[in-house]
Amino acid sequence: MPSDIYLILILALILWLSPFIANLIKMPIPAVEILIGSILATIGVIHKNEYFELIAEVGFLYLMFLAGLEVNLSKVLNAPKTLINRGLAYISLLAILSIISWYIFKLNIIFTLALPLISVGLLATLSKIYGKDKKWIEIGFIVGILGEIASIIALTILDAASEVGFSIELIYKLSILFGFILLIILLYKILDLIFWWIPELKDNLMPKNSHAEHDIRLSMALFFLFIVIMIWLHLELALGTFIAGVAISAFFHHKKELEEKMGNFGFGFLVPLFFIHVGTTFDLSAIKLPGVLSNALLIIALSFIIKIVSTIVLQPFLKPKELILLALGLSMPLTLLVAIATIGYNTKYITLLNYYSLILAAILEILIAMSAIKFLARKA
Repeated sequence: MPSDIYLILILALILWLSPFIANLIKMPIPAVEILIGSILATIGVIHKNEYFELIAEVGFLYLMFLAGLEVNLSKVLNAPKTLINRGLAYISLLAILSIISWYIFKLNIIFTLALPLISVGLLATLSKIYGKDKKWIEIGFIVGILGEIASIIALTILDAASEVGFSIELIYKLSILFGFILLIILLYKILDLIFWWIPELKDNLMPKNSHAEHDIRLSMALFFLFIVIMIWLHLELALGTFIAGVAISAFFHHKKELEEKMGNFGFGFLVPLFFIHVGTTFDLSAIKLPGVLSNALLIIALSFIIKIVSTIVLQPFLKPKELILLALGLSMPLTLLVAIATIGYNTKYITLLNYYSLILAAILEILIAMSAIKFLARKA
């Protein structure tokens, strides 16, 4: 049997069986998919395949798109100024505590940059499981968006600096990033005004009763359009697909069933393949190598600690248990960790053992955080 067909069959079985296994062993489905991928890759059942890697990358971008769909932009824009200010204070405190950790533990600079990373991608998964009406998830999206932007900016600076150094070209690359963000804000204002003057335009673009699935077609068109734009601008693709999701949510919120349709497809197919692929990127036998496990555990512990401690600035909005849930929900910057590990290793900032530590930390953070969230949410 050709290896590609064999791989497809294995992936099909994992997609089908992982929910049953998760229910049996009482673990979150994404955590189970990562574990299965890691185990099967280690024993040689799953092998590297360019098409699998490509569809896994699409799965991650689609996860970021779904995270954008979950965002109620009007709530973010109309959020109390005190919440926005405290969200910014939360991110600033993360940075300060990371610098303190670097000084105390003499961390590698890449490890230090990894500690405060935030991604809202997996909040979409948590929202699917626990409901987006949960207050800690609502605030998590608002704070997480601010943190995601800060994390992507930090990653962009590191990536650009690794290519061109700290030079004029770095300033040029960063000006493109900030210019793009300002342009998106301007376009939002213009479109918001157009839809206010011509409200029927929304129904024309996404008819309420359409047998041609106009809503899905427009959503996917924007999804791929923003990917192309980000490739053209040499910016982070995840930022583009996230913005595409936010745009759909902001302007077509009258299509209540769209989010469910897009989510069912994503969480039933593309997103699980991404989680499985993440598992395959780590060989479990690397845990035996000196320093890999201990460094990974140090990164995880420090990351959880600084994120939980930093929630002190959000106390007026959430109860203590909700603060911990929020901190755990923002402690799974999987692909950002993988990205920063890859950049660090390719630029020789870290060794192969340090690279393994970061990849292991990225995987274990999801397993630990999701399991802890499930336990705390059940007790809530």
